Amino acid sequence: MGIFDGLLGHGSTVDPSDLTKRLDGVLIDGEEPQLAFKVIRDFFVFTQHRVIVVDIQGITGSKVDYTSIPYRAITRFSVETAGTFDLDSELKIWVSGSSTPISKTLKKGTDVRGIQRALATGVLR
Repeated sequence: MGIFDGLLGHGSTVDPSDLTKRLDGVLIDGEEPQLAFKVIRDFFVFTQHRVIVVDIQGITGSKVDYTSIPYRAITRFSVETAGTFDLDSELKIWVSGSSTPISKTLKKGTDVRGIQRALATGVLR
């Protein structure tokens, strides 16, 4: 990911196996990261059971917020592809009990169909 993309908050694909150490103690037995994206220091991970949003806080990054969204709590989701003039892709996830979606901006070239497929697989099982 380029520094310009990072400053704009655009996410890029990350190899899920690179996050295994970072998710130590968060994942349950048998749960594995399947798809992951990084936005500057923060990242979000799709597993077979949930979406984990990791918000790294503070200057040192020692404070970390892990938000788990079980697929059964997702009421709807939207994945928008990049266009000719709009170079961003966007992901929105609505969770039951909240009218405001969780929103992430992704850079052009991100596997939005993979995200769509991961969400659909988790939600529609």
